[in-house]
Amino acid sequence: MFTGYPDELTSDLRLRWSRVQSALRAEGADALLIATNVNLFYAAGRVFMGFVYLPAEGVPRFFVRRPVGLRGDTVADVRKPEQIPDLLRDAGLVLPRRILLETDELTHSEWLRLSSVFSDATAADGSALLRRCRSIKTPYEISIMKMTGSRHAAVIPQYAAVYEPGMTDQAWSVEMFHLMLKAGSLGLFRIAGNSMEGFMGTVLAGDNGGAASPYDFALGGAGLHPSMPVGQSGVRLTSGMAVMVDIAANFYGYLTDCTRTFSIGPLAPQARDAHQVALEIQHAIAAAGVPGARCEDLYALALARASEAGLADCFMGLAQKAKFVGHGTGIVINEQPVLGARSTDTLAAGMCIALEPKFVIPGSGAVGVEDTFLVTPQGMQTLTPCDPAIIEL
Repeated sequence: MFTGYPDELTSDLRLRWSRVQSALRAEGADALLIATNVNLFYAAGRVFMGFVYLPAEGVPRFFVRRPVGLRGDTVADVRKPEQIPDLLRDAGLVLPRRILLETDELTHSEWLRLSSVFSDATAADGSALLRRCRSIKTPYEISIMKMTGSRHAAVIPQYAAVYEPGMTDQAWSVEMFHLMLKAGSLGLFRIAGNSMEGFMGTVLAGDNGGAASPYDFALGGAGLHPSMPVGQSGVRLTSGMAVMVDIAANFYGYLTDCTRTFSIGPLAPQARDAHQVALEIQHAIAAAGVPGARCEDLYALALARASEAGLADCFMGLAQKAKFVGHGTGIVINEQPVLGARSTDTLAAGMCIALEPKFVIPGSGAVGVEDTFLVTPQGMQTLTPCDPAIIEL
């Protein structure tokens, strides 16, 4: 095992390996080769340039291409992945006949190269297996998520203090990002998939809350530039605007998601009423979100509550609607599962879920809430405990 790792992390890594190995055996795979940052962090507790080779039985091997201080009896320095088979043979290991690679994360050329490293093996996809394993947090990961959520919730009440009349949404977002960074957030906003990008979060003021974005976030926003068409648009904050602040926190490599709604002066009654419905939807899903609950059913519950309130037309967007009301979070902001239409997933204890029922009220903007929850046998436990009421500025 690694030299210098805390005992708690060492034990937790062993649990993660065991879970992945069980999944490998269930899929009839002999080994998994990991090469991308998110999964390296999951499997090794740190990001490094190199590879983790995890056999279906036995201990994993770590192959390091650039020195990072990673040392231990299963760590070897390499210049290229083609050295791995010989090093495995030298350790007395049988080479795999069926190996899984991170098909969703690797480029085509990377996949071809790594699949050819084990020339006698059949290569198959390991991305889905890893995402399933990451979706259920280990005890150590849960402790990290709880610490992150607590620190996140402590920063949010400070947002109002850095608002100044006449600001643009971008000027205020800079001040709020600064607060989060000063509190110790790493600022890294990891997103699964190559089709979405972002900074630390979004600030959606007024009708920009309903602006369509090509990205599959709950609400998009026009953004500041065509190169990143999401989030704040540079609009000046004026009386009657709702301002939705959705800034993630990442203090230890794991992300919590939390959204709060502010208003510039008083909001229209319809917007305030819609915000209250969002709180009621979140509460209902959290109560129903026990292990075994179907994600599709939880989304249907949210949709039914929105319809009962006469707000279905503006639930989760206007012209472009998000077809989900929640998603897993962890090392990336969009872990599995998704609480959405046609989802076949069910909840399991240990999942961390961001619940984000939101409405867009024309003339006012986006209202609603988002919190990160832990799935427990008694329902969902909030990890981001701070006042969800609209904060009037």
